[in-house]
Amino acid sequence: MSEINPAAQSLSEQEQVRHDKRARRLAEGKQAYPIAVPRSHSAAEVHAAWDHLNAGEETTEVVSVSGRVVFIRNTGKLCFATLQDGFTQTEDGARLQVMISLAEVGADTLDAWKAEVDLGDFVSVTGQVISSKRGELSVLATDWTLASKALRPLPTLHKELSEETRVRQRYADLVARPEARDMLRTRAAVTRSLRETLYAEGYLEVETPVLQLVHGGAAARPFNTHLNAFDTDMTLRIALELYLKRAMVGGADRVYEIGRIFRNEGIDSSHSAEFTMLEAYQAWGDQASIAAMTKRLVQNAADAALGTRVIDTPAGEIDLDGEWEWRPVYPTLSGSLGEQITPETPAAGLRKIAEAHSIEVNPAWPAQKLVMELFGELVEPHLLQPTFVCDYPPLAQPLAREHRSDPNLIEAWDLIIGGVERGTGFSELIDPVIQRERLLAQSLKAAAGDPEAMQLDEDFLAALEFGAPPMGGMGLGLDRLIMLLTGVGIRETILFPLLKPLQ
Repeated sequence: MSEINPAAQSLSEQEQVRHDKRARRLAEGKQAYPIAVPRSHSAAEVHAAWDHLNAGEETTEVVSVSGRVVFIRNTGKLCFATLQDGFTQTEDGARLQVMISLAEVGADTLDAWKAEVDLGDFVSVTGQVISSKRGELSVLATDWTLASKALRPLPTLHKELSEETRVRQRYADLVARPEARDMLRTRAAVTRSLRETLYAEGYLEVETPVLQLVHGGAAARPFNTHLNAFDTDMTLRIALELYLKRAMVGGADRVYEIGRIFRNEGIDSSHSAEFTMLEAYQAWGDQASIAAMTKRLVQNAADAALGTRVIDTPAGEIDLDGEWEWRPVYPTLSGSLGEQITPETPAAGLRKIAEAHSIEVNPAWPAQKLVMELFGELVEPHLLQPTFVCDYPPLAQPLAREHRSDPNLIEAWDLIIGGVERGTGFSELIDPVIQRERLLAQSLKAAAGDPEAMQLDEDFLAALEFGAPPMGGMGLGLDRLIMLLTGVGIRETILFPLLKPLQ
C-alpha cells in the first residue's frame, strides 16, 4: 500500500523529489531515519587529532563521522561533500569534508550516493582520514549511510535570509548563518557569566512560581489564564520580585533568579511580551551596593561574550570600564530643558513642556508620571555611557524605600547604557505598613481600570510582617544586555521569539 501524503498538492518540485526519494528508499527495505548510524568521532575530534596533516598526506586511521550535508559536488568518479556537525562550543572544527570515490566504494555505493543524498540530509560516512591534494582535512569513504532524510531544501547558504525568515525559521537560520550560531553561544556565555559572578559573591539561585494568583512586582499588564484543577483565575508572572523577597524574609541573605517574564504589552525592537530577567536581592545592602554588583555583572558579561569592555555602536563608543555616572532625575531633566523642574512643578506646566516638544501625554497623568515621560523622551536616549539615573519620584517604584534625605524621592535607579534602560534597582521597602499603603493605592488604580497597576497581595504583606532585613534589589534584562553586547534587536537575541501568526 502506498503512503498517503495529504500535503502532496502543496509540495514544491524539490520537496516532491525528496518525498519520492524517501518513499523509494522505504520500498527497497532501507531506512530513511535509522535509530543509530556508525559514529566514532565528531568533526571537531577529527580536526583536533589530524589537522597537522600536510596536503596529500594520508593515514591508516579509519573513522566514522556524521553530520548534515551543507555542500555537495558530484562529479564522475569522485564526489565531495561538507558535513556540518554541531557548533555548541565553537564554529571552528564543526565542518568536515568527506570524499566518495569510485575506487574505494564501488559503482553501486557511489551511484546510490548520487541518487539519494540531497543538501540538508544527515549522513554517516566511514573511511580513512586524509588531507586532500588541496590540503583540506577529509574522510575518504569506504562506506556511507543515510541518517535522516531532509524533506525540505536548505536555504541558500550564500544568500542573506530576511529578518522575518530568520526569526520564524530559526532552525534554518542556525544552519545557514554563522551569526545565528554566534548569538546562541553569546547568550549562553552571558548567562553563564551572570551565574558565575553571582555564585562567587555568595548568591543562591532559586526558582519561583510562573503561575501566580496575584500579579505584582512591576507596573505591567499581565497575561490571564485559568487553573482548572482549582477552578481559579491566575496570571503569568510579570516580575520575579515578590517571591524572591519572601525567600529573604525566610532568612536567605542573597538570592537570585534568571527567569522568563510575561507582559501583555507592545512588541517592538526593544520589547517582547516574553523575555528573560535576572533579579537579585542582597541583605544589608541598598541601592548603592546593588548598583556596584550590577556593574560587575555587566562588565564580566562583556568579558565573557566579547573579550573587551569597549563596545562600538552607531552612536559612538561605549566604555564599560569608564565612569558609571549617577544622574538624578530632576536636576538632569532641568539641565536638558534649560529650566528648573522640581517635585513641586505642577502638572499643567509639565504638560506645556511636553506639548512644546511634541510629546504625547495623557491629560490625566499626574506630575510625577509626566516627569518620568519627559525624562524618557528627552534625556534617556542621549545617555550613551553607563549611567545610573536616580532619585526618582515615588510613583516610579511602589516597592522602593523613601529617600533617606528627601521625602519627595525614592532610592531607586535605572541603568541606562546606549540610550536604553538595561536594568533597575533600589533600596527595598521593608516597612509592611507603608508597603500596604502603596499596594492599596495600586489596587485602587487597578479597580479603576488601570491594567498595569499592581494588585493587593495579602500573602506578600503577611510575609513582610514577619520582618525582613534591610536590602538592595536589582533587575537586569538579559535580552537587553545581549542587545547591548551584540548591537541587534531583541528578536535576534531570543532563540525563538514570540511572533504574530501568519495568516
